[in-house]
Parts: sequence; C-alpha cells; structure tokens
Amino acid sequence: MFDYEIVMDSLQKIRKAIETIEERSSVVDDPNELLCSPGGMMRLDAICMSLIALGEALKGLDKQTHGELLSHYPEVYWNGAMRMRDKIAHHYFEIDVDVVFRTIQEDIPQMKVAINKMINSLTA
Repeated sequence: MFDYEIVMDSLQKIRKAIETIEERSSVVDDPNELLCSPGGMMRLDAICMSLIALGEALKGLDKQTHGELLSHYPEVYWNGAMRMRDKIAHHYFEIDVDVVFRTIQEDIPQMKVAINKMINSLTA
C-alpha cells in the first residue's frame, strides 16, 4: 500500500506540470516555431523544463506506489515520459524538437486524462 496524501500531492503536481506544458505550448502550431526565433527558443526551454519536472514527478509517483498505480493506466507510455526527462536533462543539445512537439500534441492530452482518472478514483 502507499501513503494516500503523498500520492495525491504528487498527482496534483503532475497535473500542474501538464497544465503548464499545455499553456506554454498553446500558441505553437509547428515545431519549427520553437526554433525560428529567440522567443521560440525560450518557449522550448520552458516547455522542456516542465517536461523534466513532469518526468521526475512521475518517477517519484511510481516509486511511492511501488509501481502499482501507473500500470493500471497502460494507455499512457509512462516509461517514455520518464526517459524523456532523462534525455532532456542529460542530453539537452541532442533533443529532437519534433519529438517534443509530438509529445505535447499526442502524449500530454492522454496523460492528462489518465492523471485526472487517478485523482478521481483515489478521491471517490
């Protein structure tokens, strides 16, 4: 079993990171927009920092729940999100902006749904 309050706090932080990523990327329609100007590069940096925070929080959540919570939501590629954190943190100059953009467009919305389901199931 796991500590309910710690897990709920982690889930709230994860949801906040997702919302921050959505907000920071809401004006981006194409991955090249993140590379073509100093403002775009700053936006990319901000998004990547939130992806790092998200991945770190997911790692912590998985550890807190002994790997038992995320596995109930296989529609999300959790390991990919955690590995993306490592890639950005340790190999920042090698990140592929197309992968970041695709993550924002495809994976983050799925993750948001799953995190909200987790929160709702634990508060029910």
